Amino acid sequence: SENGTRCILSSSSEFPEGFFTPQERKDGGIVIYIIIILYMFLAVSIVCDDYFLPSLEIISECLGLSQDVAGATFMAAGSSAPELVTAFLGVFVTKGDIGVSTILGSAIYNLLGISAACGLFSTVVSRLSCWPLFRDCLAYTISAAAVLAMISDNRIYWYESASLLLIYGCYILVLCFDIKINQYLMKKFSPCCTCFTKAMEENAEQQPLVGWREESGPLIRQQSRTDSGIFQDELDYSQLSTSLHGLDEISEDHPNVFTMPEADMKRILWVLSLPIITLLYLTIPDCRRQFWRNWFMVTFLISAAWISAITYVLVWMITIAGETLGIPESVMGLTLLAAGTSVPDTVASVLVARKGNGDMAMSNIVGSNVFDMLCLGIPWFIKTAFINTSGPIEVNSSGLTYTAISLICSVVFIFLAVHLNGWKIDKKLGTICLVLYLVFTVLSILYELGIIGNNPTRVCGN
Repeated sequence: SENGTRCILSSSSEFPEGFFTPQERKDGGIVIYIIIILYMFLAVSIVCDDYFLPSLEIISECLGLSQDVAGATFMAAGSSAPELVTAFLGVFVTKGDIGVSTILGSAIYNLLGISAACGLFSTVVSRLSCWPLFRDCLAYTISAAAVLAMISDNRIYWYESASLLLIYGCYILVLCFDIKINQYLMKKFSPCCTCFTKAMEENAEQQPLVGWREESGPLIRQQSRTDSGIFQDELDYSQLSTSLHGLDEISEDHPNVFTMPEADMKRILWVLSLPIITLLYLTIPDCRRQFWRNWFMVTFLISAAWISAITYVLVWMITIAGETLGIPESVMGLTLLAAGTSVPDTVASVLVARKGNGDMAMSNIVGSNVFDMLCLGIPWFIKTAFINTSGPIEVNSSGLTYTAISLICSVVFIFLAVHLNGWKIDKKLGTICLVLYLVFTVLSILYELGIIGNNPTRVCGN
């Protein structure tokens, strides 16, 4: 630092050099980067819609997971794969604070930005249950507080990183007994939480099983959180477990991905996306088809790897485009880069919200943040416990106080916004979350630029 000004590395220093020189980009090469960014958005949506979410559906079906538990575990882990890769890169390759800054910097976008997208882009009103949101918000608050306490002295010890793994282990344990805990709490606090209980009952009444036609008569069963858990006692319930997309007939095979859509606009997008459709078809088994149905875990893992690779290219292109357009580094990190690393979470949450699975969407939003904290704990623990046991990892905790206040406030605001909105995801909630996100972003940018507070920054070398 010089004269109290904090020096931060340029985001582009974490990536390879671009295709063009800075002058070539300014002369029109930036258009190529924008086209690649748009194509990567399309690629992520195809991976999520055609492979990632269908594999999650079968996993939920086999384990008998409720919507919110599936969203908080497998869906959160898969869509947060880019953050895990980023954290490992930051600890073992670049040896910088890229993991901490990326994960903590995108936390507010994950909570408010994705919630806004779910509300504004969803075509249906999704009902929410009280317990899943409370459970995930509490777990995230505890894990965020633990991370912030660890980096307050700029050092990470092995026992501190191990405590992050322990917190996530406790979170998974709570999810294993989720239904029983939910029933106990609702019974215990129902006199003072009538609105929560009512919201849960409405959710149970209004969300039939996706994937079974109404014409199937007696097979239809209204799904509530009380009859869908990790352990299913009755065989017929496990056969009717919650699905995301669902199959109209279990015996029917899914249409081939090379089947041309009928609508004109979809045909144009289909033709443009043929290269990525072909590449994904050759590398990922399509578990929607009967032949590959038992390969759903392979589909899940490979699609998560593809999501990470596509997100890396997307963030790389966004970083260079932002640098070319002269957007300050601090503004880039809090807006475009935060949104870029969270594209899989955004796409996955919006897709399931459009299906009416509100609990799954919200559990993915908050649960992915909990998993992000674990993403920091794993590489930290590996390095301090097995690779460099002589001393702690050094990190930079500048701006810690403001980050802590922002994270806690965003969790409280999202919970209050959902409660005041009647426990449902709609355009009203989307608008509220968008306004809150813009307020937080503007305040964060002003803080990073040194306009408010005492935290002026500049790019190293400038």
